Amino acid sequence: MNLILLGINHKTAPIELRERVAIPRERLGEAARGLAGIAGVSEAMILSTCNRVEMLAATNSPGVDVSNFLLEHLAIDAAELRPHLYEYRDQAAVLHLFRVAASLDSMVVGESQILGQVKDAYTVAREAGTVSHQLEPLLQSAFAAAKRVRTETEIGNTSVSIASVAVDLARKIFGSLTEKTVFLVGAGKMSELAARHLVAHGASRILLANRTLARATRVAENFTGSVRPQVVAWDRLHETASQADIVITSTGAPQPIFLREHGQAFLHQRRNRPMFFIDIAVPRDVAPEINRLEGIFLYDIDDLQSVAAAHLAERTREAGDAEAMIAVEVERFHHRQKTVHVAPLIVALQRRAEEMRLSELRRMHPRLEELSVEQAAAVEALSRSLVNKFLHPPMQALKLAAREGDDARIAEISAAWSLANAPVEKATDEQSMPRSTNQNSDASDAAAPVEELAVALRRGAL
Repeated sequence: MNLILLGINHKTAPIELRERVAIPRERLGEAARGLAGIAGVSEAMILSTCNRVEMLAATNSPGVDVSNFLLEHLAIDAAELRPHLYEYRDQAAVLHLFRVAASLDSMVVGESQILGQVKDAYTVAREAGTVSHQLEPLLQSAFAAAKRVRTETEIGNTSVSIASVAVDLARKIFGSLTEKTVFLVGAGKMSELAARHLVAHGASRILLANRTLARATRVAENFTGSVRPQVVAWDRLHETASQADIVITSTGAPQPIFLREHGQAFLHQRRNRPMFFIDIAVPRDVAPEINRLEGIFLYDIDDLQSVAAAHLAERTREAGDAEAMIAVEVERFHHRQKTVHVAPLIVALQRRAEEMRLSELRRMHPRLEELSVEQAAAVEALSRSLVNKFLHPPMQALKLAAREGDDARIAEISAAWSLANAPVEKATDEQSMPRSTNQNSDASDAAAPVEELAVALRRGAL
């Protein structure tokens, strides 16, 4: 399998460009199908968050180029976008994907939202029919590696996210959030997290608006903090916003919802008392021009990086442990990918041995037909055990040769067992690999029910 991962993120591109590249969730499936439709691309997934847009593609050959798709799909000039793009291929792409899922490439290292966002992108791609047997094992391995990082290191123990960093910034601005009114615009996960952090730090009143009233109401009703958010109808957004000292906005709107003229009206209604906007949406919810008004202070997601840096310093050691863990998981995935293509050979080897075993039982049928159920079970267990012990060395030799890339050795073993025509091209993923046969395996696991075996022996069915 050949892999390509192409994208931009908060490290390579400013928010002004990232918001133009961002793809709304409702268009991700269509975009993934467009990417998968490129000649040479067999499967595809697109991840779009506030900090990154990345395209992951499995291709039929190493020379496939998908860079033009992003340019054409988004209608952005190549000279403007290309300097900010990064591209990883094959094992480097695997490493980058694993690091992203484990939140080692995030603005706030260790934040928990990114894994859910990658899983959501995977779900969309699956529903669009663009993720199947090639990307499936890769993504499942990335999810497992991320889970291991979160459970075996301390990197995610502190509740840190873009939302919590936004609240930290609000505390730095005001000194205290006590008696402050906060307006959460957008009822997504970010808003829920922000609300909990705000109440924990003293906010006495929370307003909440969402384009879908039912969603806002559900978030408010399910809120477990001591201060329940007050839901505001979307059509009353601008007339209510002036009540807020802090507006934290995170919607999926394609255009700004707060313009300069709105800010002027807010200041007039507040009698020039200062007002702070923390915009964690991409595309941005607040027009940059609003920041030029005296008395209004605007911070966007890129402004949060300086606050996030403090969290990064605290997590350096844990991040190092997590990086080492991810490197091990990437190598493990790479080894599995090397061995998966011999799965059909191992299946064919097991089938050939099973045919021999059954042939010998048929030959010995006249001597076995009077066996009791217990005796028949013993014969079955003995024959299976002998076959398992006999198969163990060639199966391990096939796997070792695959890991080492020794095609000549694989061919020798295949020829010795007349496996040359095994359908290697049908090997798809790790799940197609048969369970390892070992010398201590319990032969009865795969045995037919004892009664059926005894009857078969007596009737000559074997």
